[in-house]
Amino acid sequence: TAAGLRYASEANIPTVIAAKTKDISAEDYSTAVFGPCREHEVDWVVMGGFLKHVPIPPDFANRVVNIHPSLIPAFSGHGMYGMRVHQAVLDYGCTVSGCTVHFVDDQFDHGPILAQRVVPVLPTDSASDLQQRVFREECRLYPEVLNQLVRGELVMDGRRVRRVRPGVTS
Repeated sequence: TAAGLRYASEANIPTVIAAKTKDISAEDYSTAVFGPCREHEVDWVVMGGFLKHVPIPPDFANRVVNIHPSLIPAFSGHGMYGMRVHQAVLDYGCTVSGCTVHFVDDQFDHGPILAQRVVPVLPTDSASDLQQRVFREECRLYPEVLNQLVRGELVMDGRRVRRVRPGVTS
């Protein structure tokens, strides 16, 4: 987003815009995204609102993070984004929804779950009402998880992610 580019510029962080066109293959787009990441020795790739499939190179496994507006695995996968998710939650009659921060793998909304936050579904909710409440939690949860990753507090244990305190041995 423009705000992210502005922040990066002010912090002297190099940026590259890899625009996805209809003519570019998924593999070529992956190269356009991850090539500069390798070049600049990027530790983490953070996605948000990304609707296109991007193949994740093996050297970026468990280094690409995304957020989804549901409690994965419910209401997730190809075609489940935006208001579609919230309307599906309401149509199904759920009493809770939420958001999920997860590692990205080569399937939509499938990678290991880093954290989830539950949001109540109220009897009077419209999809828009629910979307607003879930989005507020996304805005809280995503930076919390990113900070935990940067501090080394989250470690993989199979598909599970454990929270640890660096420097503390058990």
